[in-house]
Amino acid sequence: MHPQIRMNKPGKCPICGMDLIPLKTNNTAAIDPDAIKLSKEAMQLANVLTSVVGKQKPVKEIRLYGKVQANEQMAQTITAQISGRIEQLMLNTTGQTVSKGQTIAIVYSPELITAQQELLEAAKSKIDQPEIYEAAKDKLRQWKLGNGQIAAIEKSGVVKNNFPITASSGGIVITKRVNSGDYINQGSVLFDIANLSQVWVVFDAYESDLMFLKKGDKLSFTVEAIAGKTFSSNISFIDPVIDPTTRTAKVRVEINNTGGQLKPEMFATAIAQSKLNNIPNAIIIPSSAVLWTGKRSIVYVKQPNSTEPVFKLREIELGAQVGNGYIVQSGLKEGEEIITQGTFNVDAAAQLEGKPSMMNEK
Repeated sequence: MHPQIRMNKPGKCPICGMDLIPLKTNNTAAIDPDAIKLSKEAMQLANVLTSVVGKQKPVKEIRLYGKVQANEQMAQTITAQISGRIEQLMLNTTGQTVSKGQTIAIVYSPELITAQQELLEAAKSKIDQPEIYEAAKDKLRQWKLGNGQIAAIEKSGVVKNNFPITASSGGIVITKRVNSGDYINQGSVLFDIANLSQVWVVFDAYESDLMFLKKGDKLSFTVEAIAGKTFSSNISFIDPVIDPTTRTAKVRVEINNTGGQLKPEMFATAIAQSKLNNIPNAIIIPSSAVLWTGKRSIVYVKQPNSTEPVFKLREIELGAQVGNGYIVQSGLKEGEEIITQGTFNVDAAAQLEGKPSMMNEK
């Protein structure tokens, strides 16, 4: 209970009253006095495992979380070509699919009625005054009436009260901005349209991970709503500005949305494998091998030229985390053997024997 209590004869601990136990000592002169010797049975009971340190190409795995979003570059708005009152609205809800050229509304337009009357009057004297006749037709063309429609009006000689508004692009209705009976002006926005044939997947990357990500890197991601399927695409954009609240930057990939499987606001999880090209070969050890105490990182290294399990604490300097391990910047050499499992149990035994440990630095 209190390893700092030492006595030269059997007795009881003056603090807790428990019987003192004999202190294990190593009589082998070759063993470092600061090292700790474990029997094979003790290693098995403490579930202690070791491995030989080697160099390998470091690859950092980065996990990112984000959402599916509509591609802003493919977003469109449908605007009114003429002013007037909406008599009938063909698109009534968001989420509806609209095709380019489809009639979306019928509008009563006093200005268009006047322009038709001017055309019919100008048509009576088009031979004598062709300039006025062409000007009347140009005025109707400004309201997006085609030559066929203009010719039909002139041929019938009847002024039309209601005119259709057609969709200038196709997609999914994201926002509906008008209702039947509303008065609109030329250029008024009627609907916001999103083309979901290609979507964005936007992830949040912490500022500490940005150094390992670059444009063009491949991302593999899964979507919670589509179990068992993995998507992949390349990073097309990394936001140059950090969000001051979340300390993250947006990382975006673009992907073709065949069949419309990916829908805006779906959650996605991505994994990026970043090769650290600035570190061609490095010593990487598992995180389970390291004990942290304040600013120190320590491992237990098996002593060379020893046939028995003898280990000694050593302070090392760690670099970047890669997967389930860390790059060792200094303190270990290739070929050395360290404890990779049960490190804390060995350190506890070292504390009981009064040897250097994470809590008892010498």
